[in-house]
Amino acid sequence: MRCERVCPRAQAGLDVNQTAIGTAPDAIAQPCGVPILAHMIISPGRGYIFVHIPKTGGTSLALALEARAHRDDILIGDTPKAQARRGRLKALNARGRLWKHSTLADIEGALPEATLARLQVVTLVRNPWDRMVSYYHWARAQDFDHPAIALARRCDFAGFLADPANAAAIARAPYGSYVSWSNGAEARPLFLRLEHLGADLARFEALLGFTLDLPHANRSEREADWRSYYDAATQARVATLCAQDIDRFGYRFAPA
Repeated sequence: MRCERVCPRAQAGLDVNQTAIGTAPDAIAQPCGVPILAHMIISPGRGYIFVHIPKTGGTSLALALEARAHRDDILIGDTPKAQARRGRLKALNARGRLWKHSTLADIEGALPEATLARLQVVTLVRNPWDRMVSYYHWARAQDFDHPAIALARRCDFAGFLADPANAAAIARAPYGSYVSWSNGAEARPLFLRLEHLGADLARFEALLGFTLDLPHANRSEREADWRSYYDAATQARVATLCAQDIDRFGYRFAPA
């Protein structure tokens, strides 16, 4: 495990208990100067809410859905179409902050409760060991002020996972927390597993009534096999931090 001694963002007085997973950073991330194309979609016309959990591969699905968006769909994020509709968000009386990784609890009040309740909630999930490698490399490519970004840029992967504040943020944000209402009740979401997207996506496409053409967006620069980034200690660290998701979705470190 290796980290530089000084954390520039901590010296600047930022809250080191906030990280990019588990909180909404005030700055919009710009990886190497390129906007992150991702967002939440609320589509009463097509009958769904797409919740984008960070670093699950949801950008490609969001772009495919946006390409077939209804005129009255609510697009929350930083894609060109979402930016064009941003003015509509000012009229929404949402409970929380409306940003590309909003949770269900955040959007309460944006539409009548009965309308939100009838919509199918859809989200992507990903093997946590794979996701943490993606998260780390994404964070290293950023240059905005946020403690998780500073941490990734000054630490190796083991140091990134070992940091107490970062670990706490990861542990307190299991997948289910993104698709739960403010009362803690989960919304019976349709979970699409990135590793089995072809099979899982068919259920969503049946609701939509058409098939989706998914590009691969926001690819990070890292080796394709995420297992090569781990040793026994880091493997066990992720198993502890993401135990709830690993158990719920049956994820394993070894190939299936």
